[in-house]
Amino acid sequence: MPHAGYVSLIGRPNAGKSTLLNRLIGAKVAIVSDKPQTTRTRIVGVKNYDDGQLVFVDTPGIHRPLHRLNVRMVDAAVETLREVEVAVLVFDASTKPGRGDEFVSGLLRDVKMPVVLVLNKVDLIAKNSLLPLIQAAQSWHPFAAIVPVSAATGDGVPELERLLLSLVPESDPLFPEDYLTDQPERALVAETVREKVLEQTRAELPFSTAVIVDQFDESEREQILRLYCTIFVETESQKPIVIGRGGEMIKRIGTDARRDLEAFFETKVFLDLRVKVNPDWRDNERALDEIGVPKTARRPSKARPPKPKRRS
Repeated sequence: MPHAGYVSLIGRPNAGKSTLLNRLIGAKVAIVSDKPQTTRTRIVGVKNYDDGQLVFVDTPGIHRPLHRLNVRMVDAAVETLREVEVAVLVFDASTKPGRGDEFVSGLLRDVKMPVVLVLNKVDLIAKNSLLPLIQAAQSWHPFAAIVPVSAATGDGVPELERLLLSLVPESDPLFPEDYLTDQPERALVAETVREKVLEQTRAELPFSTAVIVDQFDESEREQILRLYCTIFVETESQKPIVIGRGGEMIKRIGTDARRDLEAFFETKVFLDLRVKVNPDWRDNERALDEIGVPKTARRPSKARPPKPKRRS
């Protein structure tokens, strides 16, 4: 019998969960940034093997919530622990364990499924510091295994995949062979634009940005996809940062996003970006609904999964 099951990736912000998800499934379905709390919703990615299938669930970084947005994010992460077969705690090995790591480890205290600790970013540390870290981590939780990896380079990832396949139950595949992700296409567009905003503005703009897709025109999809998006910022002073002098910044964001979207959708893309001020969007339930941050996390249906991006 093949093996198949759900595997949750949890951890603190900036542990590298999204980079690991993209590495595991071999495609970019989660945006990546060096800014904390980049991932805001659960993202499912499916990987098929000769002897099974793994359904990875990337989650927002677990942190102290300060806004309704953060409450939804943390709830989405914690909820997955109730519905997966294996939990993977991703820890940034280039940092020292702190109170936040103790809190995340505490969430695992009563879980019944196997928990694997992934020591990520080992390419950033000296080899002689790895063994003491592994020895210290053994006191955090009775882990099924501790696996050093580098999501950035791929080191250790094949070993992690083999281990996870052995931990999920015997089962037929949960999704069709060409299924890649549960992310709606509109969400993929919005997240790609937000990633480029974070990349281009860097330290100039804080975490407080969001993107919604106002119009997704696929009437001529084989020739061109026409996308119209709004970038939300919280203050009037942030708006010129995103627009830039003479519109230079917004053009750069659009160019980078369009390049990625054309590669993803395999067609030409027209991308129109606008910037608006919405000072309370992080505490506005309607705004959070519009940008796709769920109130509660739900396991994707095995019988009727949402329309996916399929593997080409």
